[in-house]
Amino acid sequence: MASLNKVFMIGNLTRDPELRYVPSGAPVATFGLAVNRIFVTQHGDKKDEVCFVRIVVFGKQAESCSQYLTKGRPVFVEGRLQYRAWEQDGQKRSTLDIVADRVQFLGAPGKQSSGSEEMPETHKETFAEEPPADNVRSEEETPF
Repeated sequence: MASLNKVFMIGNLTRDPELRYVPSGAPVATFGLAVNRIFVTQHGDKKDEVCFVRIVVFGKQAESCSQYLTKGRPVFVEGRLQYRAWEQDGQKRSTLDIVADRVQFLGAPGKQSSGSEEMPETHKETFAEEPPADNVRSEEETPF
């Protein structure tokens, strides 16, 4: 049976990206994304629904996201869903994340509060890289 796990989203960052490094030294960035949906109810009322999603980015693309993205910035994310479950303090926990294959920065870069320069012209398009050849990560490499 065929299967497909592909996600496309456009939304705004709910927080600045958080950059960490797994024990192997690979960079990993995480950030929240708010995706709005406006619709009309059966009674004709306009409703605004917001979906909050956690995005995980690996490699050079993670470093670029951490350097150039800030809270509120619009982005286009292409990736796949990844479900994880673990036990913490005797309680079972789980999460459904989007692992980004591609993050495209939308809108004009804002002034960085740290005083850093705007994104260079060569980096304004899409940041994409080949997915890791080894998509299986050991538990000690899990960045969460």
